[in-house]
Amino acid sequence: MRIPFFLLTALLCAGWLEAQDDGRGRAQFEDRCARCHGSDANGGELGPPIASRLRAHDDQQLAALIRTGLPGRGMPPIPVSEAEMGPLIRFLRTLQPRGRVRPVEHLRVETTDNRVLEGEVLNEGFNDLQLRTADHKVHLLRRAGEHYREVTSQTGWPTYNGDPGGNRYTTLSQITPANVSRLAPQWIFALPETSHLEVTPVVVDGIMYVTSGNECYALDAGTGRQIWHYRRPKTPGTPGEGASGINRGVALAGDRVFMETAEAHIIALNRYTGELLWDTQMADWRLSYFATSAPLTAGSLVVGGVGGGEHGSRGFVAAFDQATGKEAWRFWTIPAPGEPGSETWKGKGIAHGGAPTWFTGTYDAELDTVYWPTGNPSAEYNGDDRLGDNLYSDCILALDAKTGRLKWHFQTTPHDLWDWDATETPMVIDRAWQGQPRKLLVQANRNGFFYVWDRTDGKMLLAKPFVEHLTWASGIGADGRPIRNPNQEPAEAGTRVCPSQDGATNWFSPSFNPATGLFYVQTFEKCSVYTKREIGEWQAGREYLGGTQRTAPDKPERVLKAIELETGRIAWELPQPGPAVSWGGTLATATNLVIFGEEGGALMAADATTGRPLWSFPANQLWKASPMTYVFDGKQYIAVAAGGTILAFGVDE
Repeated sequence: MRIPFFLLTALLCAGWLEAQDDGRGRAQFEDRCARCHGSDANGGELGPPIASRLRAHDDQQLAALIRTGLPGRGMPPIPVSEAEMGPLIRFLRTLQPRGRVRPVEHLRVETTDNRVLEGEVLNEGFNDLQLRTADHKVHLLRRAGEHYREVTSQTGWPTYNGDPGGNRYTTLSQITPANVSRLAPQWIFALPETSHLEVTPVVVDGIMYVTSGNECYALDAGTGRQIWHYRRPKTPGTPGEGASGINRGVALAGDRVFMETAEAHIIALNRYTGELLWDTQMADWRLSYFATSAPLTAGSLVVGGVGGGEHGSRGFVAAFDQATGKEAWRFWTIPAPGEPGSETWKGKGIAHGGAPTWFTGTYDAELDTVYWPTGNPSAEYNGDDRLGDNLYSDCILALDAKTGRLKWHFQTTPHDLWDWDATETPMVIDRAWQGQPRKLLVQANRNGFFYVWDRTDGKMLLAKPFVEHLTWASGIGADGRPIRNPNQEPAEAGTRVCPSQDGATNWFSPSFNPATGLFYVQTFEKCSVYTKREIGEWQAGREYLGGTQRTAPDKPERVLKAIELETGRIAWELPQPGPAVSWGGTLATATNLVIFGEEGGALMAADATTGRPLWSFPANQLWKASPMTYVFDGKQYIAVAAGGTILAFGVDE
């Protein structure tokens, strides 16, 4: 058949030609795949639907997946020759939805307040309906007899930590010590092809947004029913955590959802449709960059950071215009030779200095300041080629939100040799300090010290140990520098040092209750044996560590601790049985509760004043995420990522 050129161009754009099949591909699919996945690839008795997942893989990735299988998930490898693979993949492309997973269905409904809504059905159940009208707005509806009631005016969780200042504290008051024993699961949503989610859900106007690597889902926050799903192919060769499918969440502003991709891009999606609005490369993944954490909105900008410190990449914080994705400013965490801070590097280590910015910072709108934590220097266990303090690794950076200009910095672990990056939440708190109102910044640091600063100028107000097992330093001097103990550097024979490489705490979320004056943080009481090795030459994509570490043969322990803000005193602690390998964070409530993921795999609530356990739900998960809360249709929910699912809890009446 001869096709005119103009028609050929149109068909190529539509993907028509590549989707043609001469019958050989269909025969192979029906012989090899349909028994499990269904003849239309929409799922069968033995396997999940795959039609909607095809677009996320290019032809080479599909061929590799078919040949290697997913044995851990029940999919065996399938031997397919080169001659057979081409027709099979061409047929699979004919099954791929052209822009939608389900047929478009329109519906006209009457509401209980005498309105008529007409639009596209996104999803529905017996009692709920998710409808998108011509103006692209999503309406969350509940059946009320012959009509529908629209759920509006929700109290959400609009940022990664609930507020830009990083304090996971809620004034919602339905869930109390008196009724927390009736807290029970309300709905569950499983993210396919994921194992351990690290995301914190974000909820705005009743819509919940959750992510895994290169994927974002919008859900009805009252039922967990899917509204839309965005997915992009993963890039083979992405280094570090970028290859593992980790993503910790999104930021929202107006009608836009912002997220980072594994390949160190930052993107904007329409929050009602999931449509890609812009895509900006923050860094080239081929130079050992990746990105996993939630961005942060600040004014008209969205701010993000990158990972790659274990691979020798040069860290930076960057801000982008929310409307266009155009870069507004960039602050490099490793100064170029001759710039301020470069004098703190003696040797060639500055060329691949690290100091990644992979975790979400916080924002003070009144001071228009972004507080961003930075990671460890590269070659972290061998400092021979980087003598000096190694700025701006292991720092809290105070950056002007409009320009990226450095206002002040504080380095918690100069010349870090133990991988104690400062990428724990720097929490913004306004509170009286020694009888005077003060603007504070607070952090429980991975190095084992609890810090309080005046966030206007970076002056240290308090630095005190918050774990018992701390051997590397005897304290923090008045100048803010650690008073180091001897014989604590990594050595070829191995050196036992406390805290461990995991840190006294890590990126999992702390919280603060202004009524109790207590800062709640999950901690590790454990140590590591650090071994120093030759650094070797840097290679893109390869780890650049300068040694190794292993957990010391002490009995490790995970302990929830409540720290008095003004004194650093431990008010109470709650040890948790188990091997101390979970990474769940905390949520504080105005009703005097602390909700957290405990070491044994349960979601738990404790009295915020005493630490007395009040409730637990055995989710049996290795926690990698922190809980949040919101109100939907007048009911308060607690939601948390557990394994590969999102669990939402509410009080049963």
